[in-house]
Amino acid sequence: MTIEIDILEPYQAMVNRARLEEAARRALAAEQAQGDVTILITDDETVAELNQRYLGKAGPTDVLSFPTQTPGLSDGFVLPPDESPYLGDIIIALPYTQRQAERLHRPLEDELALLVVHGILHLLGYDHATPEEKAHMWERQNHILATLGIPPLEA
Repeated sequence: MTIEIDILEPYQAMVNRARLEEAARRALAAEQAQGDVTILITDDETVAELNQRYLGKAGPTDVLSFPTQTPGLSDGFVLPPDESPYLGDIIIALPYTQRQAERLHRPLEDELALLVVHGILHLLGYDHATPEEKAHMWERQNHILATLGIPPLEA
């Protein structure tokens, strides 16, 4: 399993790379999932462009997840036995996340870990479009966050 973390130059000193990797590994382990993931820490403009292009929504957001496959469906491609599947990409807007952490009175490091866990769950097929989906996703998210010492979030 490979977790690739790419941090835009201006933000490298603000991000604890090991903490992000730990959050991703714990989320995957909690869900008994195997696979490779890429995490990009970037600016608001990049996330706003992706948000508009792929989701039709204007402006930046905290995190976007781009799964490579629809969970539960197979595209027929078979990997060699010793190779992990590629689960997808998680894109986080650091300035947006920093403002959000300040507004919610949470440490930036915890907010980033939360977004990595949230993004991994999306890659694995979780969603929060309905109240039931949200309750289930938040229950899983809070369970994983607890293993990282991060207080639970309200659903």
